[in-house]
Parts: sequence; structure tokens; C-alpha cells
Amino acid sequence: MSGPWVFLARYDRQGFGETGMAHLMEHMLFLRSKSGRDIKKELSDRGASWNGTTWYDRTNYFETGTASDDNLRWAVGLEAERMINMRIEKELLDKEMTVVRNEFEMGENNPIGVLYQRTLEASYIFHSYGKPAIGSRSDIEHVPIQRLDAFYHKFYQPDNAILTIAGKFDESKALALVAESFKAVPKPQRALEQTYTVEPTQDGERQVTLRRVGDNQAIFVVYHTPAASHPDTAALEVLSTILGDTPSGRLYKALVENKKAVNVGADQQEMHDPGFFLTDTILRQDQSIDDARETMLKMIASVVTEPPAKDEVQRAKNKILKEFDLELTNSESIGRVMSEFAASGDWRLLYLLRDRIKDVTPEDVARVAKAYIKDSNRTLGMFIPTKTPDRAEIPAGPDLTAVFKDYKGGAVMAKGETFSPTPANIEGRVIRAKLPGWGAHRAAAEEEPRRRSDGRCKAGFRR
Repeated sequence: MSGPWVFLARYDRQGFGETGMAHLMEHMLFLRSKSGRDIKKELSDRGASWNGTTWYDRTNYFETGTASDDNLRWAVGLEAERMINMRIEKELLDKEMTVVRNEFEMGENNPIGVLYQRTLEASYIFHSYGKPAIGSRSDIEHVPIQRLDAFYHKFYQPDNAILTIAGKFDESKALALVAESFKAVPKPQRALEQTYTVEPTQDGERQVTLRRVGDNQAIFVVYHTPAASHPDTAALEVLSTILGDTPSGRLYKALVENKKAVNVGADQQEMHDPGFFLTDTILRQDQSIDDARETMLKMIASVVTEPPAKDEVQRAKNKILKEFDLELTNSESIGRVMSEFAASGDWRLLYLLRDRIKDVTPEDVARVAKAYIKDSNRTLGMFIPTKTPDRAEIPAGPDLTAVFKDYKGGAVMAKGETFSPTPANIEGRVIRAKLPGWGAHRAAAEEEPRRRSDGRCKAGFRR
């Protein structure tokens, strides 16, 4: 029996200084409740398999245990309590910070993962999909506990959560348990604002280069694509398999089989808002990154210049549909994948996407490739291993109190005159004089209208 639940804690609802708060909250909800419950201990004592993950559109919590009425009652009651009744306190956060910091540093020490993030940061200018789920180090380490507590009470509410129960259970008993456990959760008094940030159409190629210590080289290529609910998503899924499958994909055949790279991949990311299509190539240091990049871009473009054949599309569809079938036969897997689609807009998108993939034709794949695989829609990221990276470390701003402690200004400027702008004062300052030659200019000015009234232009010709 599996019980995942997802909170739709969208990152574009977080302000400056709040990156990583959803991930911090993920950790906090495995600690202590206000009633004194030790969440991790209870999960372990029950023999449950449990975890939590944070991604672009949601934070997901799940536990899997032996199917029984008692376990289901305990699990649903536990989730109802930690939805609104957890201790968000600095003492607990400080203790958990070691774990969070280690997780952050593990990511920072993985240059391929960092390249993935840098490429998305370059691809998205405004939308929060360009922000890392784990946040920035400064935000993680310095977020005030009051802001974290406010984040918890704002987003962790029934109107922003989806509970999924999968596995062996009695449906009527489960629904009654949910109603009983969550009826104690008060209706939230606040209304969640709708997000409105829309990433503008990309208007030219972008490129980012990462130089760090590392073993392998890497290339990432990202294209903007529609949201999960859009009909084109199915054809883009098929396209990702045509390009990135091992060993039948075009990228594999062109790069790995020809010894130009050691690994390739492609993925269509379905998300609530317009997502992205990503391809990647991993190389050894003795392989040419320039050659691999040109081959990679050529193969990606080939889906437009050389549209896939019917058998190529059918092979990709068969592989994807088989993966759907495998997911739908495992209660833990189906619970989690349904929550992913729920975060993308509606859990039924899982089944809609499956059915749409069945209907994808070679013409559909060629059409979406032509629509989205464009140079102007491309962001290219490259990791070049560097033994001694040379970086410009920017110092922190100094303490201005110390800067001005012994500062003394220069000579004092004379105090300006206090002037009252009354008519009398202004008249007293007026200087009147006749400019030289003013009489001749005045006579010429008076003569001009007389000539014009005679019907002649300046040259003397009649109009």
C-alpha cells in the first residue's frame, strides 16, 4: 500500500531570498510535530519505505507499507497532522541544516548536474523553471525562520494538496478515513494568488560554458516546448525516444557508435507551464567536444530535414507504451506518477498522454520538430573540465559604519543665499539693456509681413 501526497508549491510564488524554501520544508516535515510526534521514528517503526522530493511544480511525500486497515488509518492520520501541525522552529532547522547543506554540496560537486542547471538558467529569463529546486546557498543558510513558517502556513493547506492512496485497500473505508482525519484541518482563510509569469518567446540562440574541475565533458541542448496539457506533448515524447534511445536512437548511433561520446540522452519535460525538450551528450576528455557538438546539433536538426520513418516512430511508441504499462502495474509507481501529472494540472493527463501517444504519426513528429527544434529556440550548455578554474571572486560590501568611522570631508562650502522669489525681489535683480544692431533687425522684421501681404514670396515672385 502506497500513500503519496503532493503539495503544489510553485517556485514562481516564492520571492527574492526564498529560493529553496520548498525543499527546506520537505526536510522539516520529517522532524517533529507540535504534539510531540517524531515523524521519522514513526515511519521507521512501522517498517514503511518513505521519502520526499521537490521538483519544479510540487513537493511530493510518500510512504509505502504493508496493506492493512490499521496502517492506512495511521498513515492518513499522520499526513493530516503534519499538513498544518509541524514545528517550524530555528532549533530544528539548525540541526537539519547539516543534512541540507551536505545535499547542496553534493550537487555542487557534480559538474554535469551543475551544467544542467546553468543551461536552464540561461534558457529561462523570467520563469522560475530556471531556478534550482534546492535553491541558492545564501537563501538556504540565511532564510529567517519566520519566513519559512509563513511559507508553511501559506502552502501546506488542503486546497493546495492532493492525496493519493494506491495498492490494496477498501475504497469506502479509505474515503471515510480521509474525511475523518482531515475534517479537523480548518478551511484556510487566505486565497492563493494565481501565478502570471509567462516566459517570452526566445528570440535567438543562447550559450553557456561551465569551467570546473571534473573528469568528463558534457553538452546539453534545451528547446522550449508547450505545457503537459498541450496535444503536442505526445509527439514530443516520441521525438525524444527517436533521438535519445539506447541503442536505436539517432544520437546514440551518430555519437556513441562512432566513438565520439560515451553516453547520450533525450527527454521531454512535461510541466504545469511550458516546459522544455532536453538532449545531453557525455564525453571523455580525450574526445573532441567541438566534433561532438556539431554532430549532436546535426542529428537533432535531422528530425526536421530527414523526418522519421513509420517503423522508427512505431518502435519509439512501443517503448513508451511499454513503460506506461509497467508503471501502471506497480502501486507505488502509479501513485507517484499520478501525483506528477496532478502537479502538471490534472492526474488524468497521465492517461490522456498515453492515449495520445498511441495516435502519434510520423507526420506529427515531423510537425513538432519543425515547430520547436529551431536555432532561435535553442540554449546550448557545455562543461569543459578545467584543472585550475580562474574566477573573479566578488567581495562582500564593507560595513559602512566602519568605512565612515574616521572619515572627514573636505573644505566646507560657503552657505548659499536665501532668496525670496517675490515680484519685487525679482524686479530688483532684472538687468535691461539694448543689444547692438537691434534697430535694423526690428525694421526688417516689420517689413516682412508687408511683402507677404503683397502676394509675393521672399524672392519677389507672385504665388
